[in-house]
Amino acid sequence: MKIGIISDTHNHTANSQWALRQMQDQGITQFIHCGDVTTYQIVTIFSGLKGTFVFGNMDINHGELEDAVAWLNRGSSIRYTQKLALSGKRIAVCHGHETRLLDEFIKSGLYDYVFHGHTHHRRDEQIGRTRVINPGALIASVGKSASMCILDLESGEAEFIEVP
Repeated sequence: MKIGIISDTHNHTANSQWALRQMQDQGITQFIHCGDVTTYQIVTIFSGLKGTFVFGNMDINHGELEDAVAWLNRGSSIRYTQKLALSGKRIAVCHGHETRLLDEFIKSGLYDYVFHGHTHHRRDEQIGRTRVINPGALIASVGKSASMCILDLESGEAEFIEVP
């Protein structure tokens, strides 16, 4: 099973639409958003896909985002943190701005994967039994290009794709 991992869209419509096309082109039907969605309009771009979202430090209108995610697709959800199992893999997701929480997820040894965002910096690191992935951000920032990640949960192959 392949999943899309995105983060820090910061209301960037064009790059979010680009990420959706990347996922559709690869037949992906499920994605994880690691926070800083910022507005409901970004959520609606992903209509038809199953989305797992976490709140980021820039996601101030929680009610609006909860309503949009509920509309998105049956099975989609948004919370401060997410813990799920996909293809037999245990996954924890948080935004990453609460570094103590992120460290707890990583060091607990309970998860095969921990996904986070916040830093806008791509990361793919094995720490103990846990693989930590930050897809980067869907907006470019100083010295960092915009990107997302496609992860094959069966093979473990991660592909970071830069936004053109």
